[in-house]
Amino acid sequence: MVKDPNGLKLLEDYISKIKAEASYFYEEDGDRTFLFVVDMASADMIPVFAEPLFQGLNAKVEFHPAMTLDDVKRGIQKSK
Repeated sequence: MVKDPNGLKLLEDYISKIKAEASYFYEEDGDRTFLFVVDMASADMIPVFAEPLFQGLNAKVEFHPAMTLDDVKRGIQKSK
């Protein structure tokens, strides 16, 4: 992004497109790292989130599902 004058605009457009609830930027193991919190209704949305990063930034992408307390309560009820 530092070398590409359009880099910041592309990042802003991506964050807007995925409707990120929060965005964080930090260093991890010597790499620039972005963390986006998004509401993913189903796993078939993974390409929607990942492909622009693979293709546009040659990025490494990881997904870490998380639950709210209400999700945990519903899951516990379903596991009984």
